Amino acid sequence: MEPSTIRIDEVEYIRKDSVPDKVYKGDVKIVILQRGWVYVGRYTQNNETMMCELNQAQNIRTWGTSKGLGELRDGPTSSTKLDPTGKVVFHLLTTIAIIDCDGDAWGKHCK
Repeated sequence: MEPSTIRIDEVEYIRKDSVPDKVYKGDVKIVILQRGWVYVGRYTQNNETMMCELNQAQNIRTWGTSKGLGELRDGPTSSTKLDPTGKVVFHLLTTIAIIDCDGDAWGKHCK
């Protein structure tokens, strides 16, 4: 069943309680934050507070890629340098981009 919507000034809105509180429950993501910080970990986003968490996170200090950051979606290269950070908490509005990753390829690095 689709959530109820309302249109005001050509913008469509949906009921807040029809959106789940948490999304991306533990999917591995690469997150690019303001000021160039790049992390990978198990991503959770709270839509109510707009706060996000990366659990079992690693700071990607050196990409070690030849085709850019997107190459890491399939796991780190032999030249990638990671620093364990545990849990990273940040506001959604500080996010520049989020890249979906292969959870199996990153599994041993995000545990």
